[in-house]
Amino acid sequence: MKYGRETMSLKFGKLLVMVIILCSITASAQAPPASAPPISYGPPIGVEIAKKAATAALAEARKNNWLMAAAVVDPSGVLVYYEKMDNTQIGSATVSIDKARSAALFKRPTKAFQDVLAGGGAGLRILTLKNAVAIEGGVPIIVNGQIIGALGVSGDSSDHDGICATAGAAALK
Repeated sequence: MKYGRETMSLKFGKLLVMVIILCSITASAQAPPASAPPISYGPPIGVEIAKKAATAALAEARKNNWLMAAAVVDPSGVLVYYEKMDNTQIGSATVSIDKARSAALFKRPTKAFQDVLAGGGAGLRILTLKNAVAIEGGVPIIVNGQIIGALGVSGDSSDHDGICATAGAAALK
């Protein structure tokens, strides 16, 4: 019996240590990157400005013959504007919204999560963050040094999605 209790205690101890480590890793993954200056949230983006960002993103897609969906959310991740090009895959509708929401809530492009995840190891902790999308194509929309929303683009390869999202956000500068 003594051996069985020691084994159970040892297993419980190992499990407890793993839970503590995972909690601390997840908490550190939520912190903004140390290299980035602090950015505050500003007033929420309006429909007309959101439409301008999405239009610029989709113009970049058309220029390159890519089929895309574009979504703009406010700083809290609520959808403000959405547009999809004809014949864009249906799944991109939801993905574009998810990318935008992730960029707004975490104050960073979704490519940052993609890059960390690609590194493996501790980068896998990204998988535990609710609403963190680790696919390029979501970017915060920053006006006057404040995040007023975010743009998510989906429909082609993630790097093409990122090119279009960046073009859309740049149209507001």
